[in-house]
Amino acid sequence: MSNRWLSKGAALALAAAMWMGWLCAPAFAAPAPVKVTFVQEWRVADGFWIPWTLGISKGFYRDEGIDLNVVAPPTVADTMKFLGTSRADVAFTTVMDIIFAKEQGAPVISIGRYGTGNNWGIFTPEGQPVTLAQLKGKRIGIYNDAWTKAQLSLMLKSAGMTLDDIQMVAAADDTVPLLLQKRVDATTGITNAEGTEIAVAGKQTPEFMPATRHGVPDTPIFMFAGNQRWLEKNPQLAKAFMRATARSLRYAIEHPDEATAAFAAKYSKSYDENFVKRQWRDTMQVLGAPGDEQLKQNDKAWRDVLDAATSLGMVKSILPVEEYYTNAYLAQGQ
Repeated sequence: MSNRWLSKGAALALAAAMWMGWLCAPAFAAPAPVKVTFVQEWRVADGFWIPWTLGISKGFYRDEGIDLNVVAPPTVADTMKFLGTSRADVAFTTVMDIIFAKEQGAPVISIGRYGTGNNWGIFTPEGQPVTLAQLKGKRIGIYNDAWTKAQLSLMLKSAGMTLDDIQMVAAADDTVPLLLQKRVDATTGITNAEGTEIAVAGKQTPEFMPATRHGVPDTPIFMFAGNQRWLEKNPQLAKAFMRATARSLRYAIEHPDEATAAFAAKYSKSYDENFVKRQWRDTMQVLGAPGDEQLKQNDKAWRDVLDAATSLGMVKSILPVEEYYTNAYLAQGQ
């Protein structure tokens, strides 16, 4: 046999051995996803969590290299404590909680909005619309927090009244039973929480007076926020979190039945199916259309709410608006 064929045979044998070795060799392991702790605004699950609950089940966060750890705070006051002390990396919180935390020097900043405007206002029973003037002397259900009283104060001011002109009835957890049991004449809340509950539990479509038509800033209530130290150390991870969240929002809006099913599967003991479906439908009305502008914040919305907070004495002083929010972690175009 010629050396030529010997060489060819040896080469083929070597190639075969290498191929078999490649087949038998262990595959390179993909990098393990990085844990990101995401603290929520409320101590129990609610329909606002539907996008990231769905996103986790669909693998959207894993696709970005994130193992998302959703944490419910012991109390609503703990959300910003967790974020400010690095017990959480990111948070789902409220605009006022961010403002109050910044006043205390906490290293937190808003990195995206959840909703395009303010959907807070006053509810009355179906078929019983009222004007602000007609609320004089009436009983109004409220939550005993500063921002509820501030918004109500601004609304009444637009009609030449003050909080002293009404009877405030505070509820510890839920104002809706006060209205349904006729213990108050009207109640405060948002369309995708109290409004949803009145519709489902009360089997009625309540009358709604939007606060934004009566002197209250049209600033989104809910925000995504980040610990600034974590953001500075992990800018790419923060962008990945926001990409996955934007993807989750889009998918949840485009596939509402699948979205609510994912939430029900995870938190079936929290709410009944009818409530979850209605709440997500109501929430979609607030979120706006998926796209470049959905999560993007702007100076005006923040200046308006900061001006309102200072005019009512809720904060002693304010920082430059860029200290409260950034769009730096949104996808290009947002």
